[in-house]
Amino acid sequence: MATTNDLKNGMTLDIEGQLWNVVEFQHVKPGKGPAFVRTKLKSVTTGKVIDRTLNAGVKVDVAVLEKRDMTFLYRDGDDFVFMDQKTFDQMNISESIVGDAADYMLENCEANVAIHEGNPLYIDLPASVELTITYTEPGLQGDRSSGGTKPATLETGITVQVPLFIKQDEKVLVDTRTGAYLGRAN
Repeated sequence: MATTNDLKNGMTLDIEGQLWNVVEFQHVKPGKGPAFVRTKLKSVTTGKVIDRTLNAGVKVDVAVLEKRDMTFLYRDGDDFVFMDQKTFDQMNISESIVGDAADYMLENCEANVAIHEGNPLYIDLPASVELTITYTEPGLQGDRSSGGTKPATLETGITVQVPLFIKQDEKVLVDTRTGAYLGRAN
């Protein structure tokens, strides 16, 4: 249990049986009336963002999330099998929880898995990953109608826009949050 005075960005709250991350908060002391806290909360499960006003000093339930460093091993049907790096326990995580992170995961890649009461909630990947281009058209010098980029298919199956000078079988860095090309890998 904590009070609204203890709120911090990134804190996970248990409100009416649902888990919410605090995106931002603001303590407000009007000239007349009691103080209150305006919060912007994001649902851990659905990603929905809501605004909520709480009275100052009100107790809120803080959910304890355990974040484990895990390694993605392989895909088993609709499940992804991860292994805890400390205990070597394996955990099956459904495709609905992995979500868009599946587009950037290769076997043996590391991820951070948030777990609440033994249930996985979401997966955090590193900010960028190194992937190999499996197919891209050769870039023509002087072709600038598309802003100097062309589509390239990566080894995980997703397509990103890369500069014209990038060739097939090159390794590139891709941002896991936006899916944007960041540069050539060393």
